[in-house]
Amino acid sequence: SNRANGPFIEVNCAVLHENLIESELFGYEKGDFTGAASGGKIGKIEMAQGGTLFLDEIGEMPLFAQPKLLRILQEYELERVGSNKKIHLDIRIIAATNRDLNDMVAEKKFRSDLLYRINVINLKLPPLRTRRDDIIPISENYLKKLKLKLNTPLSSISPEAADILLNYDWPGNVRQLQNIIQYAANLCETDTLRPEDLPETMRHSEKKETPAP
Repeated sequence: SNRANGPFIEVNCAVLHENLIESELFGYEKGDFTGAASGGKIGKIEMAQGGTLFLDEIGEMPLFAQPKLLRILQEYELERVGSNKKIHLDIRIIAATNRDLNDMVAEKKFRSDLLYRINVINLKLPPLRTRRDDIIPISENYLKKLKLKLNTPLSSISPEAADILLNYDWPGNVRQLQNIIQYAANLCETDTLRPEDLPETMRHSEKKETPAP
């Protein structure tokens, strides 16, 4: 898109500290509170100007902070903490969650108006166990990244190890798969991933019929 060369700013809503969520997202003017940087600070939202703001785990965003985000989505402008100056935003927003936001709305844990605002184009990613053809390509791609980043020896996957990966149900989906590959890459001393390089619990686990989503 025309934002491909713009910034991509990720915000993990699950780890935002309750007392710092406003300053982290909106930024603040200099000297606004004790411990603030002397020159002020730009917030995560403003950092995404001209690019994309990725709100990961948006279902974990505290209820008190949701109206503040809704205002941003409605007006596409923000005010830094301690300032009354409005800053126009030119950002694209992508949100992700593994929770059912409709259920959360019914339980009054997520604002319905915020859900309507973010639910413009809804893409549902099927669990990894239902798209097994993706398992080996994802694994091989992550191996390449680890080799470049950490200079790990692993560069290929043996047929026997691939069979284990393909027959595991991956309750933790892609993140779990990446963790397993990184585990093997850190311990393996050869250039080929073998069954013995995988966690023992995985090698001996039986396939589950109803794994967690």
